[in-house]
Amino acid sequence: MEQIICQNLAIGYDGRILLQDINFSVKEGEYLCIIGENGSGKSTLMRTLLHLQPSISGRIIFGDGIKSDEIGYLPQQTVIQKDFPASVREIVLSGCQNRVGMRPFYNGSEKKRANEMMEKLQILNLANRCYRELSGGQQQRVLLARALCATKKILVLDEPVSGLDPKVTEEMYRLIEKINDEDKITIIMISHDMHAAMKYASHILHIGEKVFYGTKQEYESRVMV
Repeated sequence: MEQIICQNLAIGYDGRILLQDINFSVKEGEYLCIIGENGSGKSTLMRTLLHLQPSISGRIIFGDGIKSDEIGYLPQQTVIQKDFPASVREIVLSGCQNRVGMRPFYNGSEKKRANEMMEKLQILNLANRCYRELSGGQQQRVLLARALCATKKILVLDEPVSGLDPKVTEEMYRLIEKINDEDKITIIMISHDMHAAMKYASHILHIGEKVFYGTKQEYESRVMV
């Protein structure tokens, strides 16, 4: 089942087109890597998909009963965010905000979901620790657990291994692969790591002067020759 469909999409800022003629779809359980040079529009595309900024033209269609606020999102961190003075449990729980509505508290099922996600990502022992005291790899696991609290269908990840050392980077990629394989959660990830994209992704969206979308096998045979 198609969960996201982009038709003749044009993206940019203040009416200025950065990228246009974007056509692709993402089906349930796929692992899409978005690649391209710096400044090509990868993060702009991701924010547009999440309705964090408007498209200039074209259509974004959500299928499978998905709403834009039911997509788990792990953005790139800023220096200020890395120093956020909250506990791990508080940050992970905040991923349930889309369910809370006007309630001034989290209910039992939301707290249970947060505990399950912390256990899945092996950070339950850090639940009462202050987020800013953690290592970069631990912080990324916390943010991934937070994103998982927001969704059971789609995760959108913007450079999730940026700034991590090689060992922690590989651990993070394996966690994401496990979530895709075992939980059948669709992955949409921006990456500069071509090797990882070709190793883990099922599909590639390469944006730049020309836009390519297809399976990684098609990408390898048509573009990487």
